[in-house]
Order: sequence, then C-alpha cells, then structure tokens
Amino acid sequence: MSHSHTSNGHNADDSTPLLPSIHHGGTGINIMHEGESGRTGFDAKHFASILWRSSSQVSMLVNVLWPFVPAAIVLHFFTDLRLWTFGAAYIGMIPSANLLGFAGQEFARKMPKVAGILIETAFGGIVEIILFTLLIAKHQERPADTEPGGGNNGDEGNLIPIIQAAILGSILTNLLLCLGLCFFVGGLRQATQKFHSIVSEVGSGLLLVAAFGLLIPSAFYSALKSETVPELFYEHKPRFTDAKLEADILHISRATSIALIVAFFLYLWFCASSQHSLFDAVIEMDEHRDADRGHDLQKPKFTMTEAVIALVVSLVFVTLLLVILVEGIEHVVESGVPDQFLGLIMLPLVEKAAEHLTAVDEAWDGVINVALFHCLGPSIQTALFNGPLVVIVAWMMGKPMDLNFEIFMIALLVLSILVVGNFLRDGESNWLEGALLVIVYVIMAIACWYYPNPDVATSNGLEGSAMGNVTMSVETLQQLQKILKGKLGG
Repeated sequence: MSHSHTSNGHNADDSTPLLPSIHHGGTGINIMHEGESGRTGFDAKHFASILWRSSSQVSMLVNVLWPFVPAAIVLHFFTDLRLWTFGAAYIGMIPSANLLGFAGQEFARKMPKVAGILIETAFGGIVEIILFTLLIAKHQERPADTEPGGGNNGDEGNLIPIIQAAILGSILTNLLLCLGLCFFVGGLRQATQKFHSIVSEVGSGLLLVAAFGLLIPSAFYSALKSETVPELFYEHKPRFTDAKLEADILHISRATSIALIVAFFLYLWFCASSQHSLFDAVIEMDEHRDADRGHDLQKPKFTMTEAVIALVVSLVFVTLLLVILVEGIEHVVESGVPDQFLGLIMLPLVEKAAEHLTAVDEAWDGVINVALFHCLGPSIQTALFNGPLVVIVAWMMGKPMDLNFEIFMIALLVLSILVVGNFLRDGESNWLEGALLVIVYVIMAIACWYYPNPDVATSNGLEGSAMGNVTMSVETLQQLQKILKGKLGG
C-alpha cells in the first residue's frame, strides 16, 4: 500500500506512516526506520552475533539450550530412548521457537507498525499450526471392532482429545500465565501500569465471541446425548441415533470453524485499516515510552536477507522437533502423563515460549499495550483461526475432528475469559493481579493432572451416558433383534 501524500483533502495523519521509512537500495522494499540495519546481503559473523544477542537478556539466556536440539535429533535417529528423546526435543523447542520469534520480530520491524506486529504474531502461530497439522495427520481412528478403553491409556492412535486440549490450552496459557507474568513483572518496576481501552475491549470481545463459537458444539452434544437411541433397535425407522448425533456435531463444528475464520479476517482488517488506525497510534505511543528504546535502536539488526535466512532455519528446526515430539506423545501418555495435562499445559508452554518471553520483556520495559497485544493476539488467533483451521484440515484429510470439547475444558475457558475481562475492565494493572492470574493457572494445571483420560471417564461423550457395555453372543443379538422387530411390527 502506498503511503504517499497527495494534494487532496485527506489529512496527512490518515495516510502517512507514523515512522519514517527508508528505501532499501535497489530492492524496491521500503524498510521502516527501526528495522534498518545499515547493511545489505549476508554476513556470517554479524548474523551469529545478532542471533546470539537475540531480542533481550532473557531471550539471550535461552540460547544456552541450543545443545538440546542436536541431542534430540541424535537420540531420535540413533537410539530407542523415547522418553529421553521427547524430553530433549521438548527443551530444544524453546530456543528454536525463540529464534523463530526473534527472526519474525526482526522481519516485522522492517514493516509498518501494526502490519509488523501481525506478521510477528503470525510467525508465532506457525508453530501451533504445524503442531496441530502433525497431530491430526498422525491421528488414527479406532477400528470398529475395538472395544472402548481397550488401549493402555486412551484409544490407540486417537490424538483428537490431545488436539482439543492443546487448542484450549494455548488460549488459557496466554490469558492466565503470559498475561499474569506481564502484569506481575511490569508491576515490580511500576506500581501501576495503564493500558488503552481499545486493546482490552476488542481483545475481550473477540475472545467471548470465540468462546461462544467453541462452546456451541459442546453444548449441543451435552443437551442431546441422553436422547439418543441404539441404532440396531430401530433399523426400519429413522431415529436420533448416536451416529446421527456425532455426524451433526461434525457438521456444526465445520460450519462454526468457517464462521470463526471469517471473524478472524474481519479482526485483521480492523487492525490493519488505515482509516481506523487506533491500534497503530496506541502501540506507536507505547513504543516511544519504552524504557530500553534507545538501546534497542542502537543494537545491530539483521538485513532483510539475514532475517529471511533465520526464518527458514528456525522453521526447519521447529518442524523437525515437532515431528519428534508428536511421535513421542503416545510413549509419554503411556508413561503416566494424563492426556489433558499434556494438551492443556505441556504442549502450549513449549510452543508459546518465544511469545511469552517477548511479552514479559515488553511489560518490564513499560510498553504494556504492546505486551497486552502479544498476550491477547495469539489467544485470538488460536481461537478464531488456528483451532478452526485444524478442523478444516482434518475435513480435507477425511478425519472426524470436531469442536466437541470436554465440559471441564469449556468451563476453564469461559471462567478464565471472565476473570481476565474483570482485570482488564479498569484499564490498569499491578503485580497483585498478575500473581493472582498465575495462581489461577497453577490451580488449573493441578486439576488437569488429576483429570482422567477419555478412556476412563468423559464429561461430554456417549461413554458417559447411562448406557453400559453389554457383552453378548452374535446369536443372542440376532434373536433379540427378531423379537424387537416382531413386537414393533405388531
């Protein structure tokens, strides 16, 4: 989009960027002032130095975990130590995701402010999208002749409960843990931090809409699961059977996913609209109040070429480590880690590590609006785009991924949004509010550890209905069908 000022009646504030841009010689790319490196091409020494220093002191310390990346790769290809491989890959994901976040940040700094933040958030979301796609690709439906609960821990190959838990866990980790740490860390440096109402209001509103959309399939299922009848009893008449209910839930989930994705693109349009650049003005004002702004501007930066190379390298490492993690999930569950804890707590923690570090560092520097944007933005993206996208991808793969979440998880999501919305209402934060949000997250993690796997108990499934498992011979079943048909025919 061109930002040139014409002689018409438009105000310059509506048509010009808030920061000057520099034309990157010969490439035709306008580089924003804050992202200008003063160099072109690729320099290995500068590249390694900038990569090591990363975006902040905390991010730099994370780089000491890089040895776990080759360790995980070696363990995966040359040993059978599944749990050790999973552990190494889990830790190695932290510096890899941190590199992806830093490279995205460097790339985003060369773009207009809001577009840059959206690009940075999108690169953070790539980790989640890759994870969900790998999980749904590995998911295997249980054969029809397999008894429920026959596996060691959950249905063998059934990863949908873990995917569903990871979707909600990603949202909850950002809302409770990341936002709580931002409030707490920022409150240690400043007694009270004030943030603009537009960021909190739009974020809270979108999260409530997303929660409503995610809740509908689960509420529909809960309301009607007791009304279903066994299909074999009424073969000659259409009835509301278990299969019919599950098919309806699948259709509702897919339609809801499409609607939520549309809402996400409307949200992006609202954020990027030059005619309503409230986000741009608020975030720009915050950036100029950054306590480390002078130091950040003086730090060496990637060139455009180096930023793209860093993005490609980090994506390769992230994808490889996620493949290793997904292959080791069943071994971790079999070792005693509950499905809900793995999905709601463990996976979101590692996939969101880079975003959390960035947001906490921004809160410490006093740019609370930007930190809030980095907490609410990924939550909104997960709820409105990443989660629904995996339903659409599964649809294309012919796999029955739906949005029928456990009632326990839906309750956690709704209550968390209400708690966070209450803290955002007054437009300011302090360290106590942050500590309380982290405590709520810890309580949730404890409950998830003791929550049984789907093969043991379920709060929103046909297994939890009044019907029990009845074992009978084929001959007895056929005689029962004949008797029932004879009575119904009479």
